[in-house]
Amino acid sequence: MPGSPKVDARALRPYALRCDHRTTPLGTDEPAPLLSWRLASDRRGDDPTAYRVRVAERPEDLAEDGRPLWDTGRVEDPGAIGVLYAGPALRPRTRYHWRVAVWPRGTRQPAEATSWFETALSVAPPGADWSAYWITHDPSPIAVMDAPTEGEHALDDHGLAPCPLLRRAFTATAVTRARLYVSARGLYEVRLNGTRIGDAELAPGWTDYTRRVQYQTYDVTELVRTGENVLAATVADGWWSGFVGFEPRRAGAHYGTVPQFLAELHLTDAEGRTTTVVTDDTWLTRTGAVRHADLLMGECHDLRREPTGWESPGYDATDWQRALITDADHSLLVASVDEPVRAMAELRPLSVTRVHDDVHIVDFGQNLAGRVRLRVAGLAAGARVVVRHAEVLDEKQRLYTANLRTAAATDVLIGDGREHTVFEPHFTYHGFRYAEISGLPRLHDTDVVAVALHSDTPWAGEFDCSDPGLTRLHDCVAWGQRSNFVSVPTDCPQRDERLGWLADAQVFLPTAALNADVAAFFTKWLRDVEDARTPDGGFSNVAPRLAGVADEGAPGWGDAGVIIPWHLYRTYDDPRFLSRSLDAMRAWTGLIQRHNPDLIWRHHVGPHFSDWLAPGTPTPRDVVATAYFAHSTHLTARAAAVLGHQDLAREHHRLAADIRAAFVARFVTTDAAGGLRVEGDTQTGYLLALAFGLLPGEHTEAAARRLAELVETAGPALQTGFLGVALAAPVLDAYGRTDLAHALLRRTDAPSWLFPLRHGATTIWERWDGWTPESGFRAPSMNSFNHYALGSIGEWLYRGVAGLDQDPGSTGYRHLRVSPKPGDLTHASARHESARGTVTVRWERQGDTFDLRVRVPPGATAEVCVPTTDPGSVRESCGVPTDSEHITLVTPDPRDVAAAGGPAATGRAVYRVASGIYRFTAAFSPASGHTEPASPAFAVTDEEDTA
Repeated sequence: MPGSPKVDARALRPYALRCDHRTTPLGTDEPAPLLSWRLASDRRGDDPTAYRVRVAERPEDLAEDGRPLWDTGRVEDPGAIGVLYAGPALRPRTRYHWRVAVWPRGTRQPAEATSWFETALSVAPPGADWSAYWITHDPSPIAVMDAPTEGEHALDDHGLAPCPLLRRAFTATAVTRARLYVSARGLYEVRLNGTRIGDAELAPGWTDYTRRVQYQTYDVTELVRTGENVLAATVADGWWSGFVGFEPRRAGAHYGTVPQFLAELHLTDAEGRTTTVVTDDTWLTRTGAVRHADLLMGECHDLRREPTGWESPGYDATDWQRALITDADHSLLVASVDEPVRAMAELRPLSVTRVHDDVHIVDFGQNLAGRVRLRVAGLAAGARVVVRHAEVLDEKQRLYTANLRTAAATDVLIGDGREHTVFEPHFTYHGFRYAEISGLPRLHDTDVVAVALHSDTPWAGEFDCSDPGLTRLHDCVAWGQRSNFVSVPTDCPQRDERLGWLADAQVFLPTAALNADVAAFFTKWLRDVEDARTPDGGFSNVAPRLAGVADEGAPGWGDAGVIIPWHLYRTYDDPRFLSRSLDAMRAWTGLIQRHNPDLIWRHHVGPHFSDWLAPGTPTPRDVVATAYFAHSTHLTARAAAVLGHQDLAREHHRLAADIRAAFVARFVTTDAAGGLRVEGDTQTGYLLALAFGLLPGEHTEAAARRLAELVETAGPALQTGFLGVALAAPVLDAYGRTDLAHALLRRTDAPSWLFPLRHGATTIWERWDGWTPESGFRAPSMNSFNHYALGSIGEWLYRGVAGLDQDPGSTGYRHLRVSPKPGDLTHASARHESARGTVTVRWERQGDTFDLRVRVPPGATAEVCVPTTDPGSVRESCGVPTDSEHITLVTPDPRDVAAAGGPAATGRAVYRVASGIYRFTAAFSPASGHTEPASPAFAVTDEEDTA
């Protein structure tokens, strides 16, 4: 445009604007949302000095001469990447536009970006403005699904019922704005005039329905017609009244017995007048083609029972019955705070194998969570197509389903004689790589596709290296994460469990948060964790809570209620993760202390899973428990300090110091030769002691030596379970045994990460040896082939191998630490889309030269550790031959140190750099893979816990 200022695409600019960690959320009930942004620039030192945020109901009021609702004015804060809204109370059902301006250093002209968010039906209190009724189909006895044919699972034994259809016809005139607010006790799929609304799957998501029920908001303006319209919904049992978990005494109907539906459609005309269509007893209902739908058992469609055109205007519904009102309780309704489950990928078959006349086995080449979409031609009326699912094949190359336990994982299509049909379930999902499809004499690879479902957590990480096995390992970890982040972080997607186990989530979170932006996902789940707390203030083992599933939190499991908020705070620089959890954190540590006044955690330990599924000698339970007690208390103290509660922080720092002293007195012994033993003498015992900073400084090296001895004696191999595995590589790295960390990473025999990959794994297994050539499958009672806990090694691929990390005292990646640990690899790279902006690290070894490239986002700094055998050889060259303004040498030139009679070369050169892009080259020809000992990033100082 003539006269417009020219924009430098390389200069500082805000991007990826978020409201409460979501892009343009439609329907938020947060009274003071966090408005945040990331920063990009290709220039060095192009950092922000100030920001300004304006919020308005009209876009034009964001202009300089506009009248915004709220204006921060210019705020001098070079580290800011967000601000909490502090303007007038937000009105419900209102779209707000907002703009951030960021001033670069040395300029008067800010860079700007604009976004919006829209409030939900209610803001405060959340359910206040609802007027709709909960409705359902007549729950009197109805015909269960047709009995399956011989050889199928006897699903009818479970009494699965057809899914109700609900419809409401209404008349509309000219509409300028239409919003649909919708929820279900169960699952819903809603249509307006025959068009599906939104792309959410398994909505409204899983919560403890006795504490919270989520609802979603949809913009349906373009779907409303002048004249007759029809709002239609199908509802299913889902987590509300379907089968969930593994408890045989309470296998299903944990929250209710029949699915229920709730909706309000608000129609606004050009004059601003609003009319509403709400769920009530004027709605009509019957059952249709979906004869049953269950998350564990599967779904059955009988096309003969489909009332054609029922979701569109003009349909004759005179033979339908009126819906029943169940209640009008809106007190538990809350707007969704995270993105929903969506269909995120489609996978074509790797192979289709005919095993009988009308039976085919389809290999999709990837273990995943989702469903199969099948195109069928000419299926006769009453003829059946049955789709069964499995993760692996047995020795006869047939589906191995024993490890599904009671989950049938079977979908059925019954034909009605139509020429072409596309069959895809709506209200179930399965964990599978293989599908057995029976009932079709011919099946082409173009007829079938696997649809991967998972919560829409924006992908934020990449990793690659010179070893294809390690790159594949990263891919396996990523697919395990996708498969198990389905509304909640589940343990596995295939068997009759799929619960939100707290320990699995806490050990895997550091990896998950590098792979994807999980801030909104865990915001929602931490509310589930809060809802699942026991009456005495303790955390549970699973969330959402299910009656009868190990309520009393076990060590390492309940502690997730402390560990996860702390890690999220550090990752996303959002103190609300701590402020929302601090009371629960205090209650947890106080509960343990009350039951264990000697500070050794023996009592009130719940089911005490200890180091779950460790293949070696069990770690003494008191050791595991007391270590976690100390760690949770220490993190509670740090959280209190961040929030400004200094007295509370000092109290918990003193308690943490006392617990550490009790741990050492009870479990640690030393000898005159400098040896040290932690009771039990297991790898996990030493890992916990070192990672949680439980030992006095003079004992840490001895403990690290003993840990290394145990690892070397075992193979080198790990003998750890869920709790120990995440700590192994970081602790060995921190204490100078990167060689052992790499040896564990590259090991190919069980137990190892690469052993399953050698045998075709595409996700992480639950057990190190879930299958072996010698023994076959382990006991099917606990043998998932898609279980992310052991995938916690993914964190060290980023932070250790590639070297992409943040300083221990940093939040939101404001102060980076780049310290690659190459081992015998020749290159590695990692990218992470942090809360502050893009961070990248790439290194490569070419002959005797080490080449390291780093991108530091604006507003951040980095300490860059360049591996080298000659620190004096390091050069930085990325278009700037000499750049003393942005690069500072931290470690002195070793030749100068030697000349002064000091120590020899350290094996690295350390630089402090400003934001920007850098390239370092150095001589690198190490004789060994060892690195020098370093202070552990997770060490606890005596000063801190005795302050």
